[in-house]
Parts: sequence; structure tokens; C-alpha cells
Amino acid sequence: MKRILLIKTSSMGDVIHNLPIVADIRSRYPEAELHWLVEESFADIPALHPQIKQVIPVAIRRWRKSLYRAQTWREIRAFRARLAQTDYDVILDTQGLLKSGLLARLAHGKRFGLDSSSARESLAALCYDATFYVNPNAHAVVRYRALAQQAFELAPDLPLDYGIHIPEMALHWLPDSRYVVLLHATSRAEKYWAEENWIALGHALQQCGLTAVLPWGSLAEYECAQRLAAAIPQAVVAPRLTLKEAAAMLKQAALVVGVDTGLVHLATAVGTPTIGIYCGSDPEKNGLYAATPICNLGRDGAPPSVADVTIVADSFLHV
Repeated sequence: MKRILLIKTSSMGDVIHNLPIVADIRSRYPEAELHWLVEESFADIPALHPQIKQVIPVAIRRWRKSLYRAQTWREIRAFRARLAQTDYDVILDTQGLLKSGLLARLAHGKRFGLDSSSARESLAALCYDATFYVNPNAHAVVRYRALAQQAFELAPDLPLDYGIHIPEMALHWLPDSRYVVLLHATSRAEKYWAEENWIALGHALQQCGLTAVLPWGSLAEYECAQRLAAAIPQAVVAPRLTLKEAAAMLKQAALVVGVDTGLVHLATAVGTPTIGIYCGSDPEKNGLYAATPICNLGRDGAPPSVADVTIVADSFLHV
């Protein structure tokens, strides 16, 4: 049996985009034992995939903020000891950064990664035993799968399968009627879609029989959700959610509409019809990507109108 370590540490959208390589690898090695090295804040994502045997969290983001603390160095030593316990047949780093390449060097096994012309940081290529070229302008899902295809000599054109399993859970606060999740929150101001747009969209979708559900993650996002809910008939502000609860909410939705954020990619991964709104980024490399109904609208500096979103939403709801 092959034992394989996948390294894709962050961010949420990138970790989700890496999920299809699990099914790709197991199409040739069905008995392979797959482990995944990931930033601790995103560890719940690979844990949703039933074919990931072990999730290994790393805390680089947190550690670098507290390198002066003894506790940080104890955690680093414990992490290195844990990684050294396992011998891997293959270590595959799809991140393509120097930090991920150095993490690959800490693990025991043959290391595969992107070559210097493909990696986001060319020095990362020095950390691998074998490197491969992939088109740096292709979509992230395509890049990651192309790397895995070359590293493991996989068949081309395998079906796209995110493969995650959402555990059954009752979210009693959800409306009894069909609902749409409006992912309005973003940490970057340039990705913001104006509140009046969300309100107009909420009204239009309410006329289509959908109740708006408004998640949030911070106090500012909660206050925004409250303002939107006050202006959209029957809208529901979600409680604070775990990632698994958010995944269940997205899975049960009739439709998801969201700005460029991790949860909008999770919605596509669970198979829900999803519309991505792009205001301060372009979707070509990191937009929604799935075989289920999706649509990327807008681009950097040219956000979509409410009418643009409503037309696509109506088409998804009447398929």
C-alpha cells in the first residue's frame, strides 16, 4: 500500500480546489493511505473527505506571530516529531511556496512539486526530488490535478470529484421553506458588493420563493447581516457556525450567491448551484469550478449588476 502526504496548507479556497486530486490518485491507487498537511484553521476541510486517513495541522500563521514564546517552540518541536514518525512513498506539494517546500523537506519520502517556472515561488522547486511543469495561467483546480497526473502517472480526463461527505445534522434555525445563502462577507474591501445590491437581490429571490439566509464571521459582518435582514423580507441571520455546520447549511440550500470567499467554493464542492460575484478579483485562475451549476460574474473593477445575478439565479432555479 502506498502512503502519500499531500501538502496544501492554505487558503480555504485553495484547499477546497485541491480536493479533487484525492479521487484522481485513488483512481489508480485505490488502497493508498492519504494524509494531508494543512494550516490548523482549515483542517476541517480535508477532514470532510472520507478518503483522507489523517489530517496533520500546522500553525505557521500563528507561530510566526509569537516566535518569542517558549510554547511556540514546544509546538514546533512536537509538529516536527509527529511528521517524522511516518515514512511516505510520495510527498506531493501543490502549494508551490518556499514555506510548503520546506515543510515537504521535514517529511520522510520522495518529494514531488512544481518546477521553478510553475511554482508561485521559484525557490520552492529546490526542495523537491522531482519537479513538473504545469500551466501557471490555468485555473487552480486544473493546475493541481495536472501536477498530480504527472507525479502519479494518472489517466487524463478523469471525472471531477471533490469527494467530501457532509455529516447529517439538524440545523433547527434554518427556515422550513427553500432558502438561498447570501455570502455577503469578505475580509477585503475591494471584493465588497454594496449592501443595496444584496437587499435588491434578496427582494428578487424572495419573490421567487426563496428565504435569504445570511451567515457571518466577525462582529462587523454580523452587524451587516442584521442590516440586510432588516431590509429583506423573512431573511434569517445565521448563528455563529462551525465549518461543518456551514457545509451542511450550504448543502441544503437551493442556491448560494457569494463574493469571492472560501465558503462560496465550499458551496460548489458540495454540489449546490452557486453564483460567484467578483468585484476586486478575476475568476479565471481561482473562480468557481465544478461540474454542477455554477456561474462566475464580474471581474476586478467591474462588478455584476443585480439584474445580471438575478437572471442567472432564475435560470438555475428553473432548470
